Amino acid sequence: MKQMCLGIAAVTILCMSASMVHSKDKASGEKTFKAKCAGCHGADAAGKPAMKSPSIKGKSADEIQKIVSTSPKHSGLKSLSADKVQGVAAYLATLK
Repeated sequence: MKQMCLGIAAVTILCMSASMVHSKDKASGEKTFKAKCAGCHGADAAGKPAMKSPSIKGKSADEIQKIVSTSPKHSGLKSLSADKVQGVAAYLATLK
């Protein structure tokens, strides 16, 4: 019984830690998105057809990294760290 309680406590702590890290990523990602992406993709990431900027809602970190690293339009963003890209993806995942 004691081991089971300790196991449940350990799982709870791990889940809470992961949630706090995700919140930090999301907050950092929102800041990066607003500074680097919102100008072209809109505040809601729905894109701006007049600028031929597509929606990027729900894009994964891998998709964002690929776009940033291969698109000449995003050459100024190539210096974004993997952590920053991960944060932007975490923020985009929260947009509906």
